[in-house]
Amino acid sequence: MDNDQNKNLIIATALSFVVILVWFVLFPPPEAETAIDGTTASETTPVEGSLSTPTADLATTPPPTTASTETVPNALESAGRVSIETPRVSGSLSLLGGRIDQLSLNDYRTSLEDDATIVEILFPATKSNAQYALHGWAADAGVDATGVPGPNTPWTLSGGEFLGVDSPVTLSWDNGAGLLFTKQIAIDDQYMFTITQSVENTGTGAATMAPYAILARHGVPTDLKNFFILHEGVVAMTDGEYSETDWDQMPDFEFNQRAGARTDERQITENGWIGFTDHYWMSVLIPTQGTAFKSVAKYDERRDIYQTEALSPVQSVGPGQTITNTTQFFAGAKEWDVLKSYEDAGVYNFIDSIDWGWFAFLTKPIFWLLHQFNLLIGNMGIAIIALTLLIKALLFPLAYKSYVSMAKMKELQPKMEKLKEEAGDDKQKMQQGMMALYKKEKVNPAAGCLPILMQIPIFFSLYKVIFVTIELRHAPFFGPFQDLSAPDPTSIFNFYGLLPWGTPDAGSIMALVFIGILPLLLGISMWLQQKLNPAPTDPTQQMIFAWMPWVFMFMLGSFASGLVVYWIANNTITFTQQYLIMRSQGYKPDLMGNIKGGFGRKSKTEPKK
Repeated sequence: MDNDQNKNLIIATALSFVVILVWFVLFPPPEAETAIDGTTASETTPVEGSLSTPTADLATTPPPTTASTETVPNALESAGRVSIETPRVSGSLSLLGGRIDQLSLNDYRTSLEDDATIVEILFPATKSNAQYALHGWAADAGVDATGVPGPNTPWTLSGGEFLGVDSPVTLSWDNGAGLLFTKQIAIDDQYMFTITQSVENTGTGAATMAPYAILARHGVPTDLKNFFILHEGVVAMTDGEYSETDWDQMPDFEFNQRAGARTDERQITENGWIGFTDHYWMSVLIPTQGTAFKSVAKYDERRDIYQTEALSPVQSVGPGQTITNTTQFFAGAKEWDVLKSYEDAGVYNFIDSIDWGWFAFLTKPIFWLLHQFNLLIGNMGIAIIALTLLIKALLFPLAYKSYVSMAKMKELQPKMEKLKEEAGDDKQKMQQGMMALYKKEKVNPAAGCLPILMQIPIFFSLYKVIFVTIELRHAPFFGPFQDLSAPDPTSIFNFYGLLPWGTPDAGSIMALVFIGILPLLLGISMWLQQKLNPAPTDPTQQMIFAWMPWVFMFMLGSFASGLVVYWIANNTITFTQQYLIMRSQGYKPDLMGNIKGGFGRKSKTEPKK
């Protein structure tokens, strides 16, 4: 690689950073803490602003129907439960508060081990990592707080035996003052609950109240990834504006005296949802789309409870009348097909709940193509290779111009050397002569930058796709490569997967030394690609380029194996393209000669005979 190509590489790297910087300046990430139009929900809806939803916690006193010596935590354990049984999820809901608080995902295991347990995403309040959903009514005029169902209200199962597909259950509670509350809970064949709440007024006076949905989490998740490329915490859609709030940002909310907690409140006029997301799992409250509601993210520092809420407008129920409210609750895996089906069914922009990142305009189509290839082929590793072939085909016109330019640059090498001799130390004369030569021969020395510039955002986007999408989780390739979202599981330590034990722990010195077979293939493919060109004449440049493939090999050794598969395929295709294009331009790359040149013999690129 000559000096001009080295300059091209430096220019390409610098330009790529400029592109990313300009993107961040023009399209900064949304600030989750800022309310829409700078106003809070309490300012835009003064009636609802006077209502407070309860903190989803276990009180220190028992509900009225339990013995006075029984604590509420014990009451939760002794309260009746209704089982949840569908092909995809299993669990139960508690009659204390009507909480949906036990849920496992039948199709997912915590690891690839044979004895791995099923993934659980909802837990009752008696667990340290509790997460659960509550649905009830906030009291307003004509009814006090004890006259509406709360987190510790004992419900009665009045309809159904278990919750399943096409098998809803109905819970009921009579407040003893003329109001009969019922709650019908249904679930589909995926991950969506539908909760229909109703209030029948059998008394003589009117009452007003506002239906709410609460999703509570006790403490920060213990398996928090804390990785900059991944968002974990609150996700929300606010009339078309998607926002994210990390767990550590919620304690910085402004303290709300009325709520007794730190809150971020937003008034939704038409479409929205709010909830919590983990790496692959998500729990989200979805009020009826097309209706107004107040969206709240709340942190109660006294109890260390994180909470999201959807508070619907106040409704009035007169004597002999019945009012209803319907809310959906998603709790499950962030599968693209499933989220897309709910979006098509009316959940506004639900596919955006996947963390596509700031380069979503690239990340989304790259994932869609990868997903379609996987559905067609049935193997995610081969799908990655097929995606690489397609990307290289789309970029081939740029690559062709680049390699043709490189071949012409080699043809001009003798004339450039002659210019250097004639110019001597006169750099201006040398520069003018080279520009005239480029113009005469119709050569663009910067053409080699274009493929590199295009590859950088594609690489970042694919990295994001492989890391955040559940379709890559535990996705097999072949042999020992059974999880393309994890680093290469092979090394000389286990004789590249042939011996029945694992590799050194990730991040350890041993893991850096005993790298897997995929990083080795990556280093070799980069090295061979480099050998299509003679080594630079400058000793410093020669040393840098000689070490570069092996530095990348160790750098990417801890990356997801799916990304390394992409890079190997990309290098292999690039090598083939460059070799064929150079030959078509009259030059036969002397690969073996260049390889020998790397071991002390003269390297060269010969004209095609």
